[in-house]
Amino acid sequence: MPDAQATLEAASDEALARRIAGGLAGSTDAEEAELYRRFAPRVRLYGRRHLQNEAAADDLAQDVLLLTIERLRAGEIRQPEDIGSFILGTSRMMARSERRVARRRDALAARFTDTTVQTGPTSLAVLDAPRVAACLRALAERDRLVVLLTFYADRDAPGIAQDLGCSPGAVRAIRHRAMARLRDCVTGGART
Repeated sequence: MPDAQATLEAASDEALARRIAGGLAGSTDAEEAELYRRFAPRVRLYGRRHLQNEAAADDLAQDVLLLTIERLRAGEIRQPEDIGSFILGTSRMMARSERRVARRRDALAARFTDTTVQTGPTSLAVLDAPRVAACLRALAERDRLVVLLTFYADRDAPGIAQDLGCSPGAVRAIRHRAMARLRDCVTGGART
């Protein structure tokens, strides 16, 4: 086998491309490995320079050489003597396409991602449980009952209205006023 490997290493790029193009599927593993060994470092270097990302450069090398081998097997490369030019041209087109996709992705992210939106006021990020409990106790009995049934029992306005013997609209009004009082008590009367 060392003689076969030496023969492959001594073969020109054109001869190597013709061997891959003329071989049966699966019978050209050594030739394909040699083509990869020769051209992958060049494609990676091109990818590093133009994509400025090591992982993207590795992916580019894999994609370009896989496409090249598939095209050689299918007989779609008319000039095997220019296999280096084909690989460089394919690298250029695939890198350009990757940059275009990355720009589109970044533009969409910038358009639909608002970095100024906060998930919640930083002053209320930590809940002061004792203070909330004290404020809840300070509410009127009916107001406290509506808040507890709404948030702890997970009941809706019609269900609470039926239990309290009033209309669902009255329950929503009670809940609204109770939540405003609760918020004022917890924040110390300062509305944000």
